[in-house]
Amino acid sequence: MSAPVSSGQPNSDSKSPSKWVLQPSRWRTNEFYFYYFAFAMVVPYMFKVTYDLSKGKVTKPFNLTCEIYILDLHNLGADIVAVLEDSPHYSDDENLIIHLQLIHKLMNNPILQDNSDNQYASFRDNIPTLVPLSLTYLALSHLYQRYCCCVTPIKHSNQSLSRTYFILGAAFLYIAVTNGTSIFKVLFITTVSYTIGMLTKGSWLNPALTWGFNLAVLFANEWNDGYRYSQLGESFAFLDNYKGITPRWHILFNFVMLRLVSFNMDYYWKHKQPREAYDKDERMGGPINDKDRIQKPCFAEDYNYINFLAYVLYTPLYLCGPIITFNDFVSQLRYPSTNVTRRYVTQYAVRLVFVVLTMELTLHYLYVVAISKSRAWAGDTPLQLSMIGYFNLVIIWMKLLIPWRFFRLWALADGFWVEENMVRCMSNNYSAQMFWKSWHRSFNRWTIRYIYVPLGGSKYFAFNMWVVFTFVALWHDIQLNLLAWGWLICLFLLPEIVATTVFSAKKWGSWPYYRHLCALGAVGNILMMMIANLVGFCVGLDGMMDLLSQIFTTVDGLIFLLCTIVCLFIAVQIMFEIRESEKRRGDPKWVM
Repeated sequence: MSAPVSSGQPNSDSKSPSKWVLQPSRWRTNEFYFYYFAFAMVVPYMFKVTYDLSKGKVTKPFNLTCEIYILDLHNLGADIVAVLEDSPHYSDDENLIIHLQLIHKLMNNPILQDNSDNQYASFRDNIPTLVPLSLTYLALSHLYQRYCCCVTPIKHSNQSLSRTYFILGAAFLYIAVTNGTSIFKVLFITTVSYTIGMLTKGSWLNPALTWGFNLAVLFANEWNDGYRYSQLGESFAFLDNYKGITPRWHILFNFVMLRLVSFNMDYYWKHKQPREAYDKDERMGGPINDKDRIQKPCFAEDYNYINFLAYVLYTPLYLCGPIITFNDFVSQLRYPSTNVTRRYVTQYAVRLVFVVLTMELTLHYLYVVAISKSRAWAGDTPLQLSMIGYFNLVIIWMKLLIPWRFFRLWALADGFWVEENMVRCMSNNYSAQMFWKSWHRSFNRWTIRYIYVPLGGSKYFAFNMWVVFTFVALWHDIQLNLLAWGWLICLFLLPEIVATTVFSAKKWGSWPYYRHLCALGAVGNILMMMIANLVGFCVGLDGMMDLLSQIFTTVDGLIFLLCTIVCLFIAVQIMFEIRESEKRRGDPKWVM
């Protein structure tokens, strides 16, 4: 969500492959052998500290808040309540009874899991439903495509996109089951947005009214908790009785909002520069590349209500994406992507299973989310507080990675190529700008196309980034800590922008210690990114103030900070070399 500038990595100020300055490999140098030794010592110790802390929080006498979060998973919380009700000593020593019973349960229940993150717990608990649902959908979809659709690419405007009828029928059934009668609310909002686009076409009123209406809906959905039909009158109240499997339809409607804006803006730009203004050749083999699918408008006939609803309500991507633009969606209906192969889909499914197992293993042994939610960090050392924060961020990364990969896999198996949202591990980032290009990548590209570029792009970067991150914060949720997160990101981007301009590789790259100077700057970036994300998604402002107070007001805290800087410096050197290796093998990922 930022303008593409130099990442601060040595010899990477140019993104043109012909100008790459390839460095000899450092993997087998004495410097890196020392780094390997440091990794072998520090990383296992990080896990040990967090594991011991987690176990200590569960078994620590009279510290019960955190325990109940964790024990909920195996109904141990209910067991404790039963013990309280049945115990004759309840009024004498309530805490002691709870503690003794808790220890007994822990000794006989060695497999515990931190299931206190509601977002991941909801997805995890619905896996037994989502897997057969997706497999059934895919089976029917492929049968429909085989027997009811045109087998050749649909290249001309007078050819019907018959596949949209299956997509639309499946979407109506899915939303009716999951959201019940709220399907009428979804259809009403989407239809109003579609009408705005159709009536205003290429007028400036299109983007103005589109953005105004959809932002208003974003706030109204939150304030009215999804609305009730009884608000229209008692005669409509019966519609509130069937709310579906997931009644709170508006929680994930934010993703629908992105698609509503995409359709209207793509339609607006189609009038500004119609398809005929691009390459006259219809490209019988399909678009040249994925970028071409996004930028080149569809046929005028494609911007119709059926295609609009099929795009907005497409089942595999309806709940949480990844996000695809309308132009890209229709282009893939006409010209299926050659990126989707059976081998790629199979490998991607195996990788998803591996990530899920990693997440399960992590939650079985590290209870940092429960500790964070219950704010049970009183008396913890700066190291322990930092490990709570760091592993919270790791779990947040995985809890988002897993659903996004599941729904992307569903779309891939259905023949649609959509962006991978997480293209780098969160621990393999040292640039704030590059971090946001590899975290929720499809959303990042959406904000660039529909907010950043229309507002002037890099020409007004210092202004645009505040608009972009304010929208991103409000889009996630209307909360003060998220606004603080968005503004902290903007504030923390400024030092990197200044540093990469003043100490560019073009001017300083020949200096023998330039790589180490860049590493020190990267350490500052990492610390600032962690602060911003911990405020927004983990411990909040008060938790961060506790952590900073522990670090900067105690001798142990300052010693810990110095050790952290050294460890991060080593980690950044490894990251630099990873990117150099990517350049050497021609992998374009290094520019992310």
